[in-house]
Amino acid sequence: MTRAAESPRVRYEKKDHVAYVTLDRPHVLNAMDTRTHDELALVWDDFEADDTLRVAVLTGAGDRSFSVGQDLKERATLNREGAPPTTFGSRGQPGWPRLTDRFTLSKPVVARVNGFALGGGFELALACDIVIASEDAVFALPEARLGLVPGAGGVFRLVRQMPQKVALGHLLTGRRLSAATALHFGLVNEVVAREQLDNCVEEWTSDLVRSAPLSVRAIKEAALTSVDLPLAEAFTTRYTWEERRRHSNDAVEGPRAFAEKRDPIWSGN
Repeated sequence: MTRAAESPRVRYEKKDHVAYVTLDRPHVLNAMDTRTHDELALVWDDFEADDTLRVAVLTGAGDRSFSVGQDLKERATLNREGAPPTTFGSRGQPGWPRLTDRFTLSKPVVARVNGFALGGGFELALACDIVIASEDAVFALPEARLGLVPGAGGVFRLVRQMPQKVALGHLLTGRRLSAATALHFGLVNEVVAREQLDNCVEEWTSDLVRSAPLSVRAIKEAALTSVDLPLAEAFTTRYTWEERRRHSNDAVEGPRAFAEKRDPIWSGN
C-alpha cells in the first residue's frame, strides 16, 4: 500500500500585496521539524522575489500557540541517529538561511503571536520587524533547562532588544514573559485582546502597504545595517535600497501626489 503524502507544514497565501505565512502543525503547538524549515526556506525565497508582495504576516495555526520552537522529539531521534548537535545559526541545516539568519531580507515581516512563543518560536518573533501579540501570549527561551542554547538568534537578539540584566535573567533561567511584560520592554509593538488580533494586524499591514515599497525597503536596510555604526559613519554609508529609491519614479511620485492632493500610485520602480 502506498502511504499518503504528508500535509504541508506551512500554509502560504498571497492577498492584496500581503503574504500570509502560517506554521500549520497545531497538534504539536506548531513545533518546527526539519521539513518545516525546508518549506519555510522556499516561502521566504518567494516572498523576497515577488515584487507584488510588500509585507509578510507570520503566525501559527490554532488557538494555543504561535510556535513552541524546535521539534524536540525529532531532535531526540536525530541525536540517536548520530546527527551533529545544533549550535548558533542554521548554516548547514535544513532551510538555511532561516528567517533568523536572513539578515538581508528587504521587506518587513509582521509576527502575529497567539498563545505560546517559546524557544525557536520566540526567536522567530524576535527576528520579525513588527510584533503584534494577543493578551494571552507567552514568551520564553527555555533552552538552558534543556541542555541547549537559543541558537537561532535568541541569545544575540534578546540582549540587544532588552536591558542586559533583564535579558540575561530570562536567557539563563528560561523564565517566561507575559505579553504585558514583553510590551513594557519593547519586544512587541501592540498587545490586544485575542478577538482583536486579526484587526490589529490588518491595520499594520494596511499602513505598510500604503507606504512606498522602495522607501520601506530603504528604511529597513538603513536602520538595521547602521544600528552598530557610529552616527557619522551611518550617514555616509551607502545603502543598496536607498540608491534604488532615490533614483526611482516613486521618489518623484510621492511629492507630486501630495502637491496634486491625491493618493500616490506606487510602481516600485
